[in-house]
Amino acid sequence: MLALYPHVAAVDTSLFVAHTESPVWRRPDMSVAKIASAFQFCPGGRLLGMRPSGDPAPSLQSRCFNALLRQLPFKKHLASAEAVQAHVQKLALQPASYEPTGLGRGVEVTLTKMGGWPVYYTAPSSGHEGCNHVMFLHGGGFINEIVPAHWRFVGQMTRKARVVCVVPIYPLAPRATAKDLVPTTAELLRMLLEDVGPAKVTVVGNSAGAGLALAACQWLRDRGHRQPGRLMLISPAADASVSRPEQVEIAGRDPIQDIPGILEAGRLYAGELDVGHPFVSPLNGAFRSLAPMTIFSGTRDLLYPDSVDLAERARAAGVPVELHLLRDQPHNFALMPTPEGRQARAIILRAVA
Repeated sequence: MLALYPHVAAVDTSLFVAHTESPVWRRPDMSVAKIASAFQFCPGGRLLGMRPSGDPAPSLQSRCFNALLRQLPFKKHLASAEAVQAHVQKLALQPASYEPTGLGRGVEVTLTKMGGWPVYYTAPSSGHEGCNHVMFLHGGGFINEIVPAHWRFVGQMTRKARVVCVVPIYPLAPRATAKDLVPTTAELLRMLLEDVGPAKVTVVGNSAGAGLALAACQWLRDRGHRQPGRLMLISPAADASVSRPEQVEIAGRDPIQDIPGILEAGRLYAGELDVGHPFVSPLNGAFRSLAPMTIFSGTRDLLYPDSVDLAERARAAGVPVELHLLRDQPHNFALMPTPEGRQARAIILRAVA
């Protein structure tokens, strides 16, 4: 469920700077530098389709990026439970920074504390009266901090869609677990909904953050609270069991994730709960009366069968759903510097504006 390591939205390896429209290689000593430096010259654009059979072939830039991802250490770090444990222990000794970076010009930032968590607000510096609001919940398998790629996306939403972004910095597993994170996230969302009104709030999450968004909305629904205007779920981590037989085969094609590490991250996040509990695996929760959903996934994502199942269950419960499932796209493709990623972000920007 809970990939990606170290949840970059796959691109934040600190290898790329500037905005996602123009990647720049910063470590030419690496053997894949030439691949990366060629990305900006690859021909672009394919329209998003609704299912793999109707998709055009992935762009050349996307195929190059998939090749690059295989050369980077993400999958190795999810190859075993021991690798995840070692990473968690390292972060306990040397916590990663969560401060905003790369937001771009024209963004003002406010830091406050809510529910005991740091919460950042970003807003257009030219004024934000009457703006829509986005609560952004970052990915990272619940064991990794928010990273610059996430902040660049937040900056893009703030500047281009002219929205106020609310970014909770939730504590990480195993120090904090699902029984802590889901209710607190839901309470923060409830306060935002009461503050500005449900129609002006969209919740955007990637991977683990998308799973947290879904679980928080289920928590609100179960207690009679209102829903946001829409849920935008990027490669949602919705089932921590990773138990579908087809996922073994998909794992061989996924350039980023592997099953043993995802299982261990899920176990750490579950804490005293079973991994099947809806707080941990919101796919097992009820879908009635939830907010309309837009879901992005790709067929090189180990978690994509869960996205398909999620869309089907939500539709069966009467929830309006858009599923953008792209052939040969990896986990978090919607945040990557590829034509497919840019078109996915364009959909998100239009939805939140």
